[in-house]
Amino acid sequence: MARQSISFTKPNDDWLKEQVDSQEYTSKSELINDLVRQARKQQAEIDWIRTKLDDAEQSGFTSESKEEILAQAKSSLK
Repeated sequence: MARQSISFTKPNDDWLKEQVDSQEYTSKSELINDLVRQARKQQAEIDWIRTKLDDAEQSGFTSESKEEILAQAKSSLK
């Protein structure tokens, strides 16, 4: 595992210590790795949503009614 040296502001360092002291995490390293994993997952979800929005914008408008769109969505879930 790669080692890094990073600096934190006092409030952030205090928060990290609180998380470890509360036994939520066994070390600051474990906590930081978990935060990075969460951030990467969140970024992947944001990227997926952006792609879907871009696709929707490129597809143009529909002439279908709300009811038709809802029926199609429900049938695709089956």
